[in-house]
Amino acid sequence: MSIVLAFDCAVTGLGVAVLRGETVLATVVEEGRDQAARLLPAIATALDQAGIARRAVGLVAVTTGPGSFTGVRVGLAAARGLAVGLDVPLAGVATTSVLLAQAPPSGQLPIAAIDSQLGDWFCAMAEGEAPFLASADDLAGRLRGRACAIVGSGTHRLAADLVDRGIAATAEEAVPDPVVLARLAAAPGIEAWRERNAREGLPRPLYLRGVNVTLPDGARRTVE
Repeated sequence: MSIVLAFDCAVTGLGVAVLRGETVLATVVEEGRDQAARLLPAIATALDQAGIARRAVGLVAVTTGPGSFTGVRVGLAAARGLAVGLDVPLAGVATTSVLLAQAPPSGQLPIAAIDSQLGDWFCAMAEGEAPFLASADDLAGRLRGRACAIVGSGTHRLAADLVDRGIAATAEEAVPDPVVLARLAAAPGIEAWRERNAREGLPRPLYLRGVNVTLPDGARRTVE
């Protein structure tokens, strides 16, 4: 069975998983920032724990966003370097798709949400829609009174805001699970990703707004 190396650092901290088929060989999860310095050592640790040489990897998988601008770029840069260096396909999976796959069965509409830290959320609904940027008011309008179960970052605050707007909402705080990412990436098959890479190029970051930067005077500005 092919070895899948999957990692995420698009929201907060980082997670790495190594799978052979459905068997989880290793996982490494770390909290905090500085993913640029810590991601490659974490990948090396995961491969070492799994007893897998780098050349045995058959597919690299990474979250493409939405999420932290820096985290998404760090993850994709590492994934592209590894995929090219190992001559293997690169699978790019939306962060919100991973979170939706982690939503526990509840009978409610599952929603993935990531706190943008700017007063709104990066969201996706289970109806096959592309990820979108929404305020609590925007999301309440989309829901049209339907009950929902929100999974992701900042979910308790978002659920409370929706309840205030008459929406029955529950929340589960979560970050993307690299094991779930690996399984989603492996589902289409390695050759499908190889063909997609050849046709479309390597996966690109999924941003829903411009880059938020801090100016020398301390003011924050969004640059498209």
